[in-house]
Amino acid sequence: MSFLYVFLGLALLILGGEFLVRSSIALSFKLNISKMVIGMTVVSFATSAPELLVSLQAALDGSPAISINNVIGSNIANIGLVLGITAIIGPIVVNKDFYKLNWPVMLFFSLLLYYFLYNDNVLTQLEGIILLVALAIFLFVLIRMANKEDVSLEEVDDALAEIGYFKIFIWLIIGGVSLYFGSDLLVDGAKDIATNMGVSEGVISITMIAIGTSVPELAASVIAAVKGEKAISLGNLIGSNIFNIASVLGFTSLIKQIPVTEPQILSRDIFWMLGFAVVLLPLVFIPKKFVLSRFKGLFLFVGYVSFIYLVFKTTL
Repeated sequence: MSFLYVFLGLALLILGGEFLVRSSIALSFKLNISKMVIGMTVVSFATSAPELLVSLQAALDGSPAISINNVIGSNIANIGLVLGITAIIGPIVVNKDFYKLNWPVMLFFSLLLYYFLYNDNVLTQLEGIILLVALAIFLFVLIRMANKEDVSLEEVDDALAEIGYFKIFIWLIIGGVSLYFGSDLLVDGAKDIATNMGVSEGVISITMIAIGTSVPELAASVIAAVKGEKAISLGNLIGSNIFNIASVLGFTSLIKQIPVTEPQILSRDIFWMLGFAVVLLPLVFIPKKFVLSRFKGLFLFVGYVSFIYLVFKTTL
């Protein structure tokens, strides 16, 4: 029954996330927000909604390990699993924004999260505010840079501009309800599975839940790569990692501070997240610059499989 709860929870999160993204984009068009700003802010926040609801639900249910490892695991999965498999299917060309802004900011937020947790074993409301303010500054800089370079975002669907207010309202209701019940089912199911398997909630959240919340990105990337279309970009995945730390943990800690209840979060899990973040830089430049080849993708994927293996090996 617990696995059924997890499956239904993930299905509802994927459904709710899709409706929330589409309704948010459509509403943004109605409010005359530019396509570029929609892609950089509205879509990024909306796609982080599943992680946010899961982390918030877990924190309120007294399972802070799920809150933290949901984000840490998703960030690891975005690079090791999603980016790795996508690069295996077809090489990914990396633009210069990677090392000019996106990668340094991702590493900054990753290190900042480590410092906040290591300092006193808790993510406080003040630290949540700092994360959100830093995110706002990053978005401001990102939008200014994009305006200067006249960036266009193909991933924002223009057809959504024609959607009426009533349909937008219905989509928002479906998205919100699906995300609420999906997060509730997923957290309850994960806690039961952890109890039955004799492993910690952190283990389940950094593996099963993290992979589940990365399924939409993985599916979109694989489908695009197989069709020979533009696969999900490295910048998008890095942006997702930034939003996971800053917005998901930032908002969650504002409502309820998040204590570190499982030692492996600071002794193992967060170092894997930092390791996957750091290794991207040499991979992008060596041996062929600005290309993530199939071999590099395989390297990332093997690294991710090794991480999952070690997580279960040391806990079972």
